Amino acid sequence: MPILKWFPSQGSPRTFVLYKPMSTIGRALGNDVAVMTAGISETHAQVLFDGRDFNLEEVDKTGEILINGKKKRRARLVHGDRITLGDAELQFSIFDEPVSMRPTPSSSPSISDRAHATDTSAMQLAGVRKLHEFSEKLMTMKNLDELLEAMLDAVIDVTGAEKGLLLLLDDAYSEAGAASGQAGKPVIRASRHVTRESITDTTGTISDSIVRRVLESGRPLIVSDALSDDVFSTSESVVALRLSSVMCAPLVSQGHVTGALYVGNDRVKGLFQKSQLELLSIFAGQASLILQNAMLLGALRVDKEKLAAELKDKRFGEIIGACPSMQEVDRKLGKVATTDISVLITGETGTGKELIAREVHRRSNRVNGPFIVINCGAIPENLIESELFGHVKGAFTGAVASRPGKFQAADKGTLFLDEIGELPLNLQVKLLRALQERVVFRVGDSKPEKVDIRVVAATNRVLEEEIKAGRFREDLYYRLNVVNIFLPPLRERGDDVLIIAKALLTKYADELHSPVQGFTPQALVAIRKSNWPGNIRQLENRIKKALVLCDKTLLGVEDLELDQAGESTILPLEKAKEEFQRKYVLEVLERNNGNRTQTARDLGVDPRTIFRYLEREQNPMPSGAGGSGPGSARD
Repeated sequence: MPILKWFPSQGSPRTFVLYKPMSTIGRALGNDVAVMTAGISETHAQVLFDGRDFNLEEVDKTGEILINGKKKRRARLVHGDRITLGDAELQFSIFDEPVSMRPTPSSSPSISDRAHATDTSAMQLAGVRKLHEFSEKLMTMKNLDELLEAMLDAVIDVTGAEKGLLLLLDDAYSEAGAASGQAGKPVIRASRHVTRESITDTTGTISDSIVRRVLESGRPLIVSDALSDDVFSTSESVVALRLSSVMCAPLVSQGHVTGALYVGNDRVKGLFQKSQLELLSIFAGQASLILQNAMLLGALRVDKEKLAAELKDKRFGEIIGACPSMQEVDRKLGKVATTDISVLITGETGTGKELIAREVHRRSNRVNGPFIVINCGAIPENLIESELFGHVKGAFTGAVASRPGKFQAADKGTLFLDEIGELPLNLQVKLLRALQERVVFRVGDSKPEKVDIRVVAATNRVLEEEIKAGRFREDLYYRLNVVNIFLPPLRERGDDVLIIAKALLTKYADELHSPVQGFTPQALVAIRKSNWPGNIRQLENRIKKALVLCDKTLLGVEDLELDQAGESTILPLEKAKEEFQRKYVLEVLERNNGNRTQTARDLGVDPRTIFRYLEREQNPMPSGAGGSGPGSARD
């Protein structure tokens, strides 16, 4: 039986058996492992058994954990590990030393004691081996019925029982009964005989009174001779079935008793011992986890189907949205897509402007033609004219062959000019002429080329302000802005953010082969409350990162690096200023998809400043140490 042994500074060591799926460790008496010593929190840590491994993880983040002298927040325990929690020293063992084999100063064990201890030790070792065998099956089996039958077979083998049954309380308990605290009727979910066959007729196979006692008390029970037992000898089911040895352990889920694991042998009295009851309790804990996971997966499948149904009503093309502002976007799309007029898409970075442009193309009469994208802010100024209109051989150094531009490539289709606000003024004149006359000249050539294109442009800048500042031509603005489609930021789209988050998780969980199936309720609340300055791109990046790093079934607040509702810590003004600057720089960097040069331009700082903040993020300096100067930045 797995144990934790505590070595107090005074007195003998104390042993705690880890028979539950989750065992808490702390100073408070209510803990499973109550360690009353200095330096340890009320509930310091917990040991979780996942069906295969025992894992130690922190509960109180202020408490320190050392495993074999090394600081840990979470670790898998192996036999012999030394654990330090505050001033408390503990040791983990995969099975306990039999009590009867520990000699006392005043006496030595008798031959019968030693024989009994040897039998007990062998029994415990066999139990651990069976538990390990079942854990391996747990990792490969997916069918719930097969898992439960394999578990009952293992329990029967290790206890010497004739039969094993798993009972669940009916739906009345899980819903209305859970609120009232009244248990529903137990129903047999799985049953097995010693012959490794299912029991076809389960009528009259269990004692109702014994099961009822376990369900009501929530404690495991062992009955050595039911017919002679003071409590159960008068039970009608015990007398009618002539029961002998019985063990029963409760199934507990989220603090509620949800069923019981029952084994019996009607031919042998006194068959079961306390060590076997402890082992049965561990298997009962595994059964609870298996059933809870099965119900969770069932709920997630229902949620996935519900999401798919919602998306049918709230998706147009690749765009998801049902808020009034997105309904207006859809209405405009339906009106302008079938025409050839120019469209200007505006909105903050990361709102999905390219998706809207693709949807305009998809709904247009040019759907069978090309959809060409050019990012006006990502091409050097001396090359952008060639990119747009093409060039002839020898037009400039490096022009070893003639090449068409994006305008020629988009002939009979749609040209999407992303970040049009970044286009230099001298190119704006040539673009205006090309749009008006539908004619382009390659760099180095005087021969005009006719093009049949539809232009869709997008920007996250306010072009009216750019016009006032003299950075954008007013005539080009009116040529592009025949119809304006404004994309609202994610923070103004209400519950759309939750639907988008679930759709992104479903998409990328499959692509990245992640075990994640959904979000925790706390994560959904945090997603809804977050400001999302980087909009959908930021949300998408956070979900991708969490899917890669998370190994749980549900993404939590900490996986998405979101803050839960609550007051922030008060910092000195200088520290708060530095922390705000650091977060803001990283936030703008994320909004620019990692483009450091663009981030420096947006913030009006030297690019080396961005490098300096990145260095601090990767190599945080100790308190009081001087920051790295500009000369230390890496290019």
